Amino acid sequence: MTDTSALYQEVILDHNRRPRNYSVLADATIEERGINPLCGDELTLYLRMDGDRIADASFQGRGCAISRASASMMTTLVKGMTRAEADALIERFRGLVTGQAGVDDLPSPLRAFAGVARLPQRVKCTVLAWHTLHAALSGEGTEP
Repeated sequence: MTDTSALYQEVILDHNRRPRNYSVLADATIEERGINPLCGDELTLYLRMDGDRIADASFQGRGCAISRASASMMTTLVKGMTRAEADALIERFRGLVTGQAGVDDLPSPLRAFAGVARLPQRVKCTVLAWHTLHAALSGEGTEP
């Protein structure tokens, strides 16, 4: 394992052990549930929107280390983004984990997931939170 791979593995494990933004967001304006029926991962994503901007984000749920770490990093990174900025990040991240894009235009924490493209059975775990965010931002979310 290279030093970079070990570092990225540690980043994922840290976000799994101590997920950031793991709580119910009491003043959420959007709530969206995501489920991966293949492995049982599930989460509820909470967003508080301020106009077109994501003012705050959090999640709760259960799942594997990759799923939890991905949700933790995502909720941290999208705070303060507009819908368009978040949608662009979603697409770049999907490209990374499916092997269709590189790491160059992604925030460095997300680069930890570059190896997922070599593990197709883990892609759905990794993108669950991101699919849920996309659904929430496209108006498919439910009001809390």
